[in-house]
Amino acid sequence: MQSFPVSDTLKRLPEQFFAKLVKKVQALSSEGHDVINLGQGNPDLPTPNHIVEELKTAADNPVYHKYSPFTGHAFLKEAVATFYKREYDVDIYPESEVAILFGAKTGLVEISQCLLNAGDTALLPDPGYPDYMSGIAMANANSVFMPLLEKNNFLPNYQQLNQADLEAAKLLFLNYPNNPTAGVANKEFFDETIEVAKQNEICVVHDFAYGAIGFDGKKPQSFMQSAGAKDIGVEMYTLSKTYNMAGWRVGFAVGNTSVIKSLNLIQDHLYVSLFGAVQQAAEKALLGDQTAVDELVATYESRRNVFVEKLQEIGWNVQAPRGTFFAWLPVPEGYTSEEFADLLLEKAHVVVAPGNGFGEAGEGFVRAGLLADEDRLAEAAARIGKLGIF
Repeated sequence: MQSFPVSDTLKRLPEQFFAKLVKKVQALSSEGHDVINLGQGNPDLPTPNHIVEELKTAADNPVYHKYSPFTGHAFLKEAVATFYKREYDVDIYPESEVAILFGAKTGLVEISQCLLNAGDTALLPDPGYPDYMSGIAMANANSVFMPLLEKNNFLPNYQQLNQADLEAAKLLFLNYPNNPTAGVANKEFFDETIEVAKQNEICVVHDFAYGAIGFDGKKPQSFMQSAGAKDIGVEMYTLSKTYNMAGWRVGFAVGNTSVIKSLNLIQDHLYVSLFGAVQQAAEKALLGDQTAVDELVATYESRRNVFVEKLQEIGWNVQAPRGTFFAWLPVPEGYTSEEFADLLLEKAHVVVAPGNGFGEAGEGFVRAGLLADEDRLAEAAARIGKLGIF
């Protein structure tokens, strides 16, 4: 059979670092070992029932059996605007400031293709979500990394960036609450970001995937709550984490009208929008009873408390995350991130993600997901404790 060479675009795509980890986990599981997988970012709880029931009802509507409007149904964009007003007291204009996305990941890849030309520069967090680099690679653009250091509360320090890089940059990616560090941002940081972006004519993309998940009674800050955010950027939100709808592939971008227009344009050439019944269910999620969201956050916070307490009991000096469903854990002396992750997998059958898989500045940490029940998290900590490392 003829084997056809791939395009240069595909050759530029970054290697999937965690594919090797997945193979190791599969090998152990196939041997019959009880593996506790805390290395993934896939929500483990089901979509709230009222959203599922809305989909079932909507699927019977023959209107949705036809093509959806290319830029999404107006009712969903209006629901997004209502959601932002209710949650963040931010005014969003549905027709010009909302783009419906096939999950936020799609938008985060597309935006580089919308705004970057070959040789252009984008600023990325290090460590950060690896798929930011995918769109940049497709655009044949360059990445400049902003270290997220513990001493800076895992926020980029703009004063320490090279001024030439700031002047060259066209895009700046941020993500708070942060994956993988679980760091959080405040209004002052976003205000500073807007000033830096205005001075250097940079478009800011804030990935707000974990926007609902803040602990200790503190609601995560939306980038859109800072004055001038719409002038220089967009915020991308997914229903995957807030409503456990990861498999539904629905999200949205809000903010700068020119960027929203560009996102809609590229999607005109790629898709015919989401299945209308999914859009109606998404509207229900955004506008309906939010009790399930409160319960979800409480569940993650309770899991966090159990896991952190048990890790501290075995002598591991870890800090409790303030947002997301991840814990960013320091690696003990004498190990690299990957060596330590391999040790936990092979000797304790506990899966964590090595921090260097998210960028060079992630070295020295591993990421654990709070995506198992409290008993399993306690068991994971106990297994690690039996290794006698701490």
